[in-house]
Amino acid sequence: MEILNSLGILMGGSWASGINLYLTIAGLGIAHQMKWVILPGNMDSLANPLVIGAALLMYAVEFFADKIPYVDSVWDSVHTFIRPAGGMALGYMAMADVDPAIQYPVALLTGLIALDSHLTKATSRAVINTSPEPITNSVASVTEDVGVLGAMYLIIKHPVIASVLVILFIIFSIWFLKKMFRFLKKVLGRGEAKPPDVKEEKGS
Repeated sequence: MEILNSLGILMGGSWASGINLYLTIAGLGIAHQMKWVILPGNMDSLANPLVIGAALLMYAVEFFADKIPYVDSVWDSVHTFIRPAGGMALGYMAMADVDPAIQYPVALLTGLIALDSHLTKATSRAVINTSPEPITNSVASVTEDVGVLGAMYLIIKHPVIASVLVILFIIFSIWFLKKMFRFLKKVLGRGEAKPPDVKEEKGS
């Protein structure tokens, strides 16, 4: 059972890191402080009040930056390295008590999961910014934050479900990113294009 809980923390936490690293760090730290979950390895350092406070401060900055058209895309660009690195750090800390032959691959895996969710988020925002109205950015930002909080809940209550959903998300994101990249290529090449219908069948 402990292995399943750790797997849920690693996969769910790394996915959430790619969406909002600071909310994820604060959420995991608070959950450990409240004894809702026991973080593996050295991840318990996230429960340090200074770490939680710094994460909440950065989350407050991101909360506003993430809702302003184009500013959100600049913020995402900067975090293309920060969020995957954060996901990688979570995996590295979680495996602090095991052999490096396991610790490094796990850190790489969690970093890749964070990179996948970050690219999906950043690409979606770039597509949203092709629309002149600003409301969609706020809706998308709130939805993402709710998704991170939902991931925290699943990590605590249903770690197996959290792991399965992350795997399904990765499968979906492969198709989604291909479609979004094609759309953005059209926008950059022609100056205008209609957002793709993500409900269309693959290859249509």
